[in-house]
Amino acid sequence: MFPSSLLILYLTVTLVAAGPCDIYASGNTPCVAAHSTTRALFNAYSGPLYRIKRASDNATSIVSPLSAGGVANASAQDSFCASTTCAITTIFDQSGRGNHLTRAPPGGADPSGPDNLAPARGAPVMLNGKKAYGVFIAPGTGYRNDATNGIAVGDAAEGMYAVFDGTHFNGDCCFDYGNAETSATDTGNGHMEAIYFGSAGGNKGAGNGPWVMADLENGLFSGGNRTANPSNPSMTSRFVTAVVKGKPGHWAIRGGNAVSGQLGTFYSGVRPSGGYNPMKKEGAIILGIGGDNSDRGRGTFYEGVITSGYPSDATENKVQANIVAAAYATSS
Repeated sequence: MFPSSLLILYLTVTLVAAGPCDIYASGNTPCVAAHSTTRALFNAYSGPLYRIKRASDNATSIVSPLSAGGVANASAQDSFCASTTCAITTIFDQSGRGNHLTRAPPGGADPSGPDNLAPARGAPVMLNGKKAYGVFIAPGTGYRNDATNGIAVGDAAEGMYAVFDGTHFNGDCCFDYGNAETSATDTGNGHMEAIYFGSAGGNKGAGNGPWVMADLENGLFSGGNRTANPSNPSMTSRFVTAVVKGKPGHWAIRGGNAVSGQLGTFYSGVRPSGGYNPMKKEGAIILGIGGDNSDRGRGTFYEGVITSGYPSDATENKVQANIVAAAYATSS
């Protein structure tokens, strides 16, 4: 039998060697979208993470990992953006399906014009002692892809997770990441399935928030119906792992501290009544906004994926262990 110290080392190396999307693939629920400005989400991925645009001359540059499966090359961004400001124009999909996120167009809730872009240096962070940058979403900022490949539609099964800043939120609609309408308009109940993080909505969890909830369109759900869910706790850690997943007739919300511990299950059960069963998902991807371009929310996004199929709790628990092993920490 291994000494406990060797066993811990073995488990840590194993988890680091397999990225979140490698873990999902081993659970037969592969990533069909994988977005992160902080690190590669496949162990072998060395391609682009995100593109930045410089204000001084409108030149652009792509930020990639320092090595395959590694942390973003923040020093390359710092050099490119020295003495000026930069914005994130594209967050690349690491899955190979081309589901990249770019500046969100006008929508039903805000038709005034395209949304703002996030500042490239708005959310500095450390992963295993290496500097990286998240996506700092202020009200009016958002990203979207309305012509995706492989994202669930109708009542098809899917899963998703995201890592957020647990201290950057508000009570407005809607800081989301996930599946939304392709028209950027509200097309009715059940046409979305996205992670929401914040303190908005009437169907809240325990305490004062923020909560991991699901935006299913015309409702932010903390549980299985339109009432408060005392089993959905306020998430007050600096880094939060948020999970939403759904399949025909069933869905779940899970979450936890992204730097320690395991995921908790806040709800797992039947779909809400009132047009949410069966679901009518449309397959667009949003970040920082609601499905109809409701862009009053705020938050910070570090990484997230959408899967094909309904991941098991065991698979998600392994993904959580990988996130913990990435050692997110604050940076000035």
